Amino acid sequence: MAQTINPTRMELIRLKGKLKMAKRGHSLLEEKLEGLMQEFLGIIKKTRSLRQEVEAQLGQAFQSFIIASADMRPEVTEEALAVTTKQIQLQVATKNVMSVQVPQFQYAESGDFLSYSLATTSSGLDTSLKTFSDALPKIVELAQTEHSARLLSAEIEKTRRRVNALEFVFVPEIERNVKYISSKLDEQERGALVSIMRLKEAMQ
Repeated sequence: MAQTINPTRMELIRLKGKLKMAKRGHSLLEEKLEGLMQEFLGIIKKTRSLRQEVEAQLGQAFQSFIIASADMRPEVTEEALAVTTKQIQLQVATKNVMSVQVPQFQYAESGDFLSYSLATTSSGLDTSLKTFSDALPKIVELAQTEHSARLLSAEIEKTRRRVNALEFVFVPEIERNVKYISSKLDEQERGALVSIMRLKEAMQ
């Protein structure tokens, strides 16, 4: 509170320096918040588009698989899906986006998902597994963008709290203390001036 502040010129200079730094920090945090929001909205737009593509592909794949399974005996389907030669490698790194480390997935695959006898299986199974296989890279990319969005969202909330704390609590409190000290120093100067004038009158 202003009443507990020592009303000296040194304290006034210190508080004015602190106020200047706080306002500068507030400005920088506002710029960061704006940049985070732009990045976040871009990722959200990309995520929404990817999710629509992935859901459409998976919907087609499941539909084809259900139809294909109906044309084959259960044991044939199980045998066809038991072994695959397809292998997937996923490398994980991070990328700095406005001080936030977001994931970067590098997807690679080798081999073929068709590792069963085509003579005993339905062509619909080939179609469904091909669709599932084609959807995998987009599923990985979707996981990357969704996790990035969550991390950016958390950073946005944290930055917004800091901006609000500076704008509505920290800066106003310092300004009140500066005003309090300034008024006290003015009172002291006026008191000293009155004392000097009285002393001069007494000497005359």
